[in-house]
Formats: sequence, C-alpha cells, structure tokens
Amino acid sequence: MGVGDDIKNTAEKLAGKAKEGVGKLTDNEKLEAEGRADQVKAAAKQAGADVKDAAKKAGDNVRDAFDK
Repeated sequence: MGVGDDIKNTAEKLAGKAKEGVGKLTDNEKLEAEGRADQVKAAAKQAGADVKDAAKKAGDNVRDAFDK
C-alpha cells in the first residue's frame, strides 16, 4: 500500500481516539466504544497493509535473486 493509505489509516485512528476522548468527557459510553472500534479498525487495516508490503518486498527479493 502507498503512503496515502498510511496517512488515511493514521487519520482514521486519530479520529477514533478523538471520538473516544469526547465520549469519555461527555460520559457517553456508546461514543467511547465507537471510538475504540474505529481505532481497532484502522490498526487492522494498517496491519494488513504492512503484511502486504512485506510480502511484496519478499517477492521482489526472490525475483532479484533469480535475476542475478
């Protein structure tokens, strides 16, 4: 994944953190839970992107080794 996706995931995580904070301040458990869920969702997307990037890099390394 690209830098744009990394930025999008980070923004989503920060928005979730903000939502959780507002939920805590207003004693709104539902909003707090939604914020935590948003953070988990963003972290999962980022983890998937990291795995995809690592697999691509490994594949490139194997291809480069055969090209030599």
